Amino acid sequence: MPHAPVVAGEADLHTHSTVSDGTEAPAVLLRQAARAGLWGVALTDHDSTSGWAEASAAVAETGVALIPGMELSTREGYTSVHMLAYLIDPLDEALLAETSRIRESRLARAEAIVRRIGRDYALTWDDVLAQTVEGTTIGRPHIADALVARGHVATRSAAFDGILHPRAGYAQPHYAPDPLTGVRLIRAAGGVPVLAHPGTRGAERVVPPERLAQLVDAGLFGLEVDHPENREDAKPRLRELAVRFGLQVTGSSDYHGSGKPNRLGECRTAPEVVEQIIAEGRGSAPVLP
Repeated sequence: MPHAPVVAGEADLHTHSTVSDGTEAPAVLLRQAARAGLWGVALTDHDSTSGWAEASAAVAETGVALIPGMELSTREGYTSVHMLAYLIDPLDEALLAETSRIRESRLARAEAIVRRIGRDYALTWDDVLAQTVEGTTIGRPHIADALVARGHVATRSAAFDGILHPRAGYAQPHYAPDPLTGVRLIRAAGGVPVLAHPGTRGAERVVPPERLAQLVDAGLFGLEVDHPENREDAKPRLRELAVRFGLQVTGSSDYHGSGKPNRLGECRTAPEVVEQIIAEGRGSAPVLP
């Protein structure tokens, strides 16, 4: 039976904790959501649900509802495409196998990048590990933090604009399924898929309608239009596509704690859209105060 609690306010449906590349533990994240006046928050760490238990335990203390989620890595050619997956079954075998493969590839990629950087800068794998906690999905943000700690750059953002930018020559891709496979995996795991920040490259780089139609046929629920990194020129096009394909529009901050300038709750999802996500989710249930 679908879950249908009354959603009493807006939610921020895209956040990260120390389980992936955020700087705050899941419980701390929920406390921050309470301070931001949010009704609910979705924890969407990269390719992992490991933070769900701690976040769930903080619901009663904070009074903030939790929408369990994940940000699934997918890839379209050479372009990284992220898919938000809400209310999935965290024990779904196919999804577990795929996320395990992605995390292993992320780890191998990170080690290779550090080896390359280490030829030109004082940086070791131990420096990167020092920026993580047990169980962290290690990625480029942790390399960025290690570069900051070493004094090579001032901030994580500066690292991505410089040493970790593709033009610097140290980068390489990691394995990820294509977006169509990602949507199918999420739906098969009882989840609700939303295309994350699809306007970061501008109006001319928004997903083509023919490709979007395939994702919709596979079960895509919505587009994350209200996101601080979507370019303003792309948002009207995204809203047009949402109407054309009958997709819902979500809003989220993509909060990473101090890892990004994004402010928790600066972009939010309307209660009626959150209710629809909850009604469609079959793999897990929201955790309510």
